[in-house]
Amino acid sequence: MKNIVLTGFMGTGKTAVGIELERLLKLKLIDVDTEIEKSEKITINEIFKQFGEPRFREIETEMIRKLSSQKNVIISTGGGAVLKQENMEILRQNGVIVCLMATPETILNRTSKSDERPLLKVENPFAKINELLNFRRPFYEKADIMIDTENKTPLRIAEEIIKKVKAYSKQ
Repeated sequence: MKNIVLTGFMGTGKTAVGIELERLLKLKLIDVDTEIEKSEKITINEIFKQFGEPRFREIETEMIRKLSSQKNVIISTGGGAVLKQENMEILRQNGVIVCLMATPETILNRTSKSDERPLLKVENPFAKINELLNFRRPFYEKADIMIDTENKTPLRIAEEIIKKVKAYSKQ
């Protein structure tokens, strides 16, 4: 089986759904951002603050390259990983790319409780979410499978992903 790669905007459920996929499929879940923090020994927030987004994106691509060489894993990417065509090509070589989607309202509701969202540390997070979503939408749409996460439990989304990945893999 190919890797399952979870992409999508922050707050669309990649972590929660990844945990359910890991439980159901008995595959290891690897979070790109967590692996970056472990290897760099610094938080994503600090990388953004000290070195800026361009350097973070370089580190992210290096990590994606490393993690994508593994087999039979679930890889959860950061919300902006899709912005680099190189990342998508690397992830697709050994994986099926699944994009999770949600409305801006849902995303704001899910992310408002966290301080770990450097791109949302602005005066009007809702406007920023809309701006980023509109810009990123064409990149997200390059995924192999799109999943709407509105009003669904992580378990239901994981089951939907498993079904769609099996169908996709038969093509």
